Amino acid sequence: MTESAHARKIAFAAFVRRALDDARAMRAWSGTEVSRRTGVSRQTINRWVRGDWASDPEAERVVAFCEGLGLSPTAAFAALGWERATTPRAATAPPPMDPDVEALLRRLVDPHVSDAEKFHIRETIRYLAYRPSLPTDVRKRGNRAG
Repeated sequence: MTESAHARKIAFAAFVRRALDDARAMRAWSGTEVSRRTGVSRQTINRWVRGDWASDPEAERVVAFCEGLGLSPTAAFAALGWERATTPRAATAPPPMDPDVEALLRRLVDPHVSDAEKFHIRETIRYLAYRPSLPTDVRKRGNRAG
């Protein structure tokens, strides 16, 4: 392996580790959750972290990983030494964030908010994110009853 290929592996591994650390710290996502949200398998992510790959990662997987974590693929491409600055998928702007969600995210990173409070916020968010949606006709009946 050439010295530049080894350096690229180290740089990309550092990028992936930082992204995973941020996802754990700011969003309380496990490796499984990162995999689910990015569409990149845990095995692939683990190989990236170890620098255990013979050929460059597929660009689409790198983009999916970055988009799933809300990152620009440009930094990943730079770590890989790719000249590609953007892709058609990366050019779309993220949707505006609801102010209530922004407030919750601020509380999750606020050092003055207790760990217990952060735990309850995360648990409530998880519950709401994964609960089954009510059928449309049930929601309409509920509106009429009130």
